[in-house]
Amino acid sequence: MLQLLIDTLLRASDLALIALGLSLVYGLVKFPNIAHVQTAMVGAYLTFASHAAGLPLIPSIALGSAAAGLLTLALHQLVFQRLLRAGPAIAMIGSLAVAMLVIAGVQGFAGSFPRMFNLPLAQPLVIGGARLSQTQLWSVSTTAVLLALFALLLFGTRTGRALRALASNPALAAASGLRAARLTLAVSFASGAMAGLGGGLLALSTGAHVQLGNDLLLPVFAAAILGGLGNPLGAVAGAVLIALTETLVTNVNFGWLLGRDLAFMPVAYIGAASFLILLLALLFKPYGLFDREVRRV
Repeated sequence: MLQLLIDTLLRASDLALIALGLSLVYGLVKFPNIAHVQTAMVGAYLTFASHAAGLPLIPSIALGSAAAGLLTLALHQLVFQRLLRAGPAIAMIGSLAVAMLVIAGVQGFAGSFPRMFNLPLAQPLVIGGARLSQTQLWSVSTTAVLLALFALLLFGTRTGRALRALASNPALAAASGLRAARLTLAVSFASGAMAGLGGGLLALSTGAHVQLGNDLLLPVFAAAILGGLGNPLGAVAGAVLIALTETLVTNVNFGWLLGRDLAFMPVAYIGAASFLILLLALLFKPYGLFDREVRRV
């Protein structure tokens, strides 16, 4: 049972930062950016490249995160701002094209073979029979600290109040003197940096590969929709629920249904679990679990 909880926590930390950034940007620009998950893939590769060049791990992750934020900012300025003039549907289609171009560009430079980090071997931590590597512990701790700092920023500072006001009523916020354009640019950079950080942390365990963004696409969007698009902390809660569902699918013994001692679902069915949660959310809670907040936004 403890291993199940730890696995759920690990998977939730993989999704949380990326889903938070996606939902945060949606709250301001009101379109689902499909290319957002590819920013995580770019962050993973840049982190690997920096570390392979001799930079220590923590500065490598910071550099990859910052570069991913700059990429997101550039795409917002050069591409998405123009596409949004034609409407959110056009912008979403354009983001799909941008995602394909990013994948092609990374594959052209780095190839399709996964790039694994050369990290020193260390004994895993054993907690009540459950195992947790030091890298995983560091990744989860980093994610938890950043989420706590973001919640403090959003609900305890003037900048956070300005962001919430801008998401709720952009016209009124602009009339009140808020610099909407500057805040949107800052949020675009922050969302890309969080996605790049999430991709870099995930790559420490899985390696950097061109399918990393595609593998994250469905669970990240499912988490953001489940929590309510435009509600960043709701997206984090959605990530926890998606992580729990995916973990249960591959860890619950269904042998009693088939008359066997052991029968587990194949790992390939993890994607199906995300599809199921997403479908149920759209059918019964299309505005997400925190629908009042999303409707108000």
